Amino acid sequence: MKVDIFIEFNGNKTDQKQLLETAKDVWKSEGNKVKDLATVELYFKPEEQKCYYILNAELNGSFDA
Repeated sequence: MKVDIFIEFNGNKTDQKQLLETAKDVWKSEGNKVKDLATVELYFKPEEQKCYYILNAELNGSFDA
């Protein structure tokens, strides 16, 4: 089964894949390897166009979505 999740708000659109790829890029930019990424929590706030993340329960922050 293939699942795609899209979020639309006020004419802006993003999707789960895009948010996950950006989170992986953040993880790699901190000197980590994607294979070491075990847990990803993403909290998307469409009214702010921001995605808040917690990666491996240790790295957290946000990025523009």
